[in-house]
Amino acid sequence: MTKFYIVGAGPGAVDLLTLRAVNAIKNADIILYDRLVNPEIIKDTKAQLIYVGKLPGEQDSGQTKIFELFIKLHKTNKKIVRLKGGDPHVFGRGLEEILFLKELNSAYQCVEYEYIPGISSSTSLAGLNNIPLTARGLSQGFAVVTGQGQEETEIDWEKYHKVETLIVLMGVKKRGVIAQTLIKLGRNRLEPCCFIQSGTLKNQKITYSSLDEVASLKTEVSSPAVWIIGKVTAFAKENYEIIEHEEQEYRYAQKV
Repeated sequence: MTKFYIVGAGPGAVDLLTLRAVNAIKNADIILYDRLVNPEIIKDTKAQLIYVGKLPGEQDSGQTKIFELFIKLHKTNKKIVRLKGGDPHVFGRGLEEILFLKELNSAYQCVEYEYIPGISSSTSLAGLNNIPLTARGLSQGFAVVTGQGQEETEIDWEKYHKVETLIVLMGVKKRGVIAQTLIKLGRNRLEPCCFIQSGTLKNQKITYSSLDEVASLKTEVSSPAVWIIGKVTAFAKENYEIIEHEEQEYRYAQKV
């Protein structure tokens, strides 16, 4: 019987893979891997490697090709790892792939599948860079939101703009519009935020900014990047603290 493993590759660094993911990759016959998977993770594998990465705008057509591969491979009696950056169930379309495999098994009774979670960049990159997503007296909660929906109306920022800490994935391209929308909804224009590019890798870069600067596109940043919005981002900037003003505005200020 063919077995598919829907595996999360984590935020990037090889040593942040789970042990279960390492074992699945080690024993795989075929690996279908995404664009955001660190090449170091699969460089020593003996499995057949098939690249199935999708560029922006190719999500639907690329996913169709992946389903076609599932059909092609479902009677091979091999161990097939579908390797996705981060966690498959955090904007990774893991559910769609599992449902497709369920349908295949219902039709042919020759497919097994197993989900192996990965460490999501949405939460891990913050802590790895000294940003607590929650902090007593400062942030009672956080929300992880996609920055790109299939339609503009799919992202209802009214639901999220009051959450004390916002993590936006895939939001680099529309960062100006997103920041403008949050400010219009009442979020403080001087609120600190930061972008963590290529998190956990050697070329990681952190860019500090404010909602106002992002809204005016003064903040230069490239994908892939996790965008964290909220007072807690100030903790990542060494020797800096948040200064509160009478108008309830705040900014980064160097400690004395």
